Amino acid sequence: MIPRYSRPDMVAIWSPETKFRIWFEIEAHACDAMAEMDVIPRENAEAVWAAKDVEFDVARIDEIEAVTKHDVIAFLTHLAEHVGSDAARFVHQGMTSSDVLDTTYNIQLTRACDILLVDMDELLEALRRRAFEHKMDIRIGRSHGIHAEPTTMGLTFARFYAEMRRNRLRLQRAREEIATGAISGAVGTFANIDPNVESHVCSMMGLKPEPISTQVIPRDRHAMFFATLGVIASSIENIAIEIRHMQRTEVLEAEEFFSKGQKGSSAMPHKRNPVLTENLTGLARLVRMSVIPAMENVALWHERDISHSSVERAIGPDTTVTLDFALHRLTQVIDKLVIYPDTMLENMNKFRGLVMSQRVLLALTQAGVSREDAYTLVQRNAMKVWEQGRDFKTELLGDPEVTAALSPEEIEEKFDLAYHTKHVDTIFTRVFGEC
Repeated sequence: MIPRYSRPDMVAIWSPETKFRIWFEIEAHACDAMAEMDVIPRENAEAVWAAKDVEFDVARIDEIEAVTKHDVIAFLTHLAEHVGSDAARFVHQGMTSSDVLDTTYNIQLTRACDILLVDMDELLEALRRRAFEHKMDIRIGRSHGIHAEPTTMGLTFARFYAEMRRNRLRLQRAREEIATGAISGAVGTFANIDPNVESHVCSMMGLKPEPISTQVIPRDRHAMFFATLGVIASSIENIAIEIRHMQRTEVLEAEEFFSKGQKGSSAMPHKRNPVLTENLTGLARLVRMSVIPAMENVALWHERDISHSSVERAIGPDTTVTLDFALHRLTQVIDKLVIYPDTMLENMNKFRGLVMSQRVLLALTQAGVSREDAYTLVQRNAMKVWEQGRDFKTELLGDPEVTAALSPEEIEEKFDLAYHTKHVDTIFTRVFGEC
């Protein structure tokens, strides 16, 4: 991912230096395990660990790979340059390249996941804070983009909180699923390496042994992982779209914070655009781009091919780096989002009480009017509001068929906004628990 959409901690996970450091640790821990079983001399394992503080030369490894055309062999050759050929002769004993590559990839994904989980915690805290801050601030709910019935801004933030909390649980499960390693040798039979080596390496690297691998770790695990990231990205876009709508000039119920010195347009000095949430919509598309390739990686030939390799070299870093950036950006947007409660009330009253139509409909049916007739009575008065700019309550009070069923006091009561917020506390308790 380009630096513009990258944060250093996540980028560092995918650097060549980090990758080679993990490769070294896997090989060194494997040597430890084999020395413990008297498969190799203890002094050879200790000689390998003597290189633990070595800064591996990426340029030198690339130089060797240019000749060998094999990245793991290039690294092992470079390692031998540091520890000596005698000590290095037992490195990679009974292992195959995928033992190193796949185990490393899963380590990188779990580390990336740990950062993403922290990102989500910070986002959840921001959503929770804004939900309680605007718990009872009434705004109009919309369906099909059209005014429906009153809700609150707090409920808007609460539903986004609940969605992101589900996503955090999904991400935690995805981390557990991806946190496996394999040191099982060619085609995964352990023919040339003891399973205890795998157990030791995985334990030292914070993984669980893959129950059964071929020459690779099964890619359904990775498909599930990237699918989870795709769902999180879609939830980011869901929130971003709502904010973009709220910032529209004719709505303006909320807007992104506009900092001092910020410019909205090179041509129009008056502009304050929702650039951050538009950016998040685009970044969500990039994250979702990885989902289908990850699923297509599940089907490999026999015990192994490398059709997945080029895909994963791209989607591993790009997707986690992008999602890390997007979650952080969304947290900042939510944290600083400017809310306009007065405008929310103005928007709700734009059609002069029309949003109370269901309450009147239900009251008429309770008063003995058939649902079909009640619907007709309410709709014909509602259409006058739409088409002639009338006041809904005034029209109802002037309709003799309506007043034959409902008294003026009963009609007036149907326009009480508090009716629509009476269960907000119940919903908040369901979402946030007892506070």
